[in-house]
Amino acid sequence: MPWGRRGLFSGFTLVEMLAVVLIISVLLTLGAVGINRLTSGKGVSNGVSNAEALFDEARALAVGKGTKARVLVDHNTGSENSLRRLLVVYQELEPTTGEPKDPESWVLTSRGVTLSEGVFFSQKFSKKDQDGGGTLDEMSLAQSDTVKKDYVGEYFYYEFNREGLCTTPGATFVLGAGARPQGQEPRVTGSSKRDFGGFVIWRNGRLSAFRGPDHIGIPSSATTF
Repeated sequence: MPWGRRGLFSGFTLVEMLAVVLIISVLLTLGAVGINRLTSGKGVSNGVSNAEALFDEARALAVGKGTKARVLVDHNTGSENSLRRLLVVYQELEPTTGEPKDPESWVLTSRGVTLSEGVFFSQKFSKKDQDGGGTLDEMSLAQSDTVKKDYVGEYFYYEFNREGLCTTPGATFVLGAGARPQGQEPRVTGSSKRDFGGFVIWRNGRLSAFRGPDHIGIPSSATTF
């Protein structure tokens, strides 16, 4: 019978139509998962690149001002910036003596960097020592003329001395992709499993990027940061 009298779908049975709909649904789902993985992977790569720039900035600042400089990682539990905001600070010196004006006071150089949505600093896999051990040092950033209230709180830190040398040679900086359920610590999700990147900071300030999760030593069963 001519198409014009029976309609567009006259040549298809209900089962065939349902099969087509099912196939389209599966393809859309696979496409969404693929895009999500691509986005999260790009977020980790961008985060690592931004972090490398901050480490270079901190080292140059330490040498240029002849003082200590640190890269900070926000660790304020419950804050949306926790494990996502990176800052650079330095110690201000007395011009006559060259000694720190206040050993507990730090100057914030800029607004820092906030990692992409779904990308977090890994306090679990970032280590202080070259042998893969040790917990990163922490510090409190107090409010001052250069530090606004929004930046006050607790931070992990990596430090360079006035000669531009890393005070914890072999320390590692690791980022990963995942999600943070409301009121909880971030977790690795199925779509971003083992999506990690980062680098080692050597004594001279040189950075060596990791080739992948296996190079970092992250197990396939990892679920937390």
